Amino acid sequence: MGARKRIKANQMKEARKTKAFAVLHDCPSSPQKMRLVADLVRGMDVQRALDTLKFCPKEAARKVEKLLLSAIANWSVKNEGQRVDDAALYIKEIFVDGAGILKRLRPAPQGRAHRIRKRSNHVTIVLGSKTAVVENTVKE
Repeated sequence: MGARKRIKANQMKEARKTKAFAVLHDCPSSPQKMRLVADLVRGMDVQRALDTLKFCPKEAARKVEKLLLSAIANWSVKNEGQRVDDAALYIKEIFVDGAGILKRLRPAPQGRAHRIRKRSNHVTIVLGSKTAVVENTVKE
């Protein structure tokens, strides 16, 4: 690995230590269905997002709700001594990427076969704190 690449990799590693995030790998639903739920909660406060996901009828909402709770737990580990309510957490980023596709065959009329694609996805949630943003602007 070259020097510039190694320096950039170390910078990215240090930046990840300060972020509070959670990742869900290989969720067995299509990325399109998951993006509908992700778009629903993007930019919301954490408590409001949890309420929205709890009453959303989609199956993907259950998985995103569980992932959001995991991200909150990760945030509380990194910021010991600080309460979640006081930090004014919000969903800074949420994105859905496509994962592997299971390809299956379904019998069709006249001896033919149709291909069935069972899609899966990866979901990433990054949390931000509104109070941290205010503190940084006051210091400058």
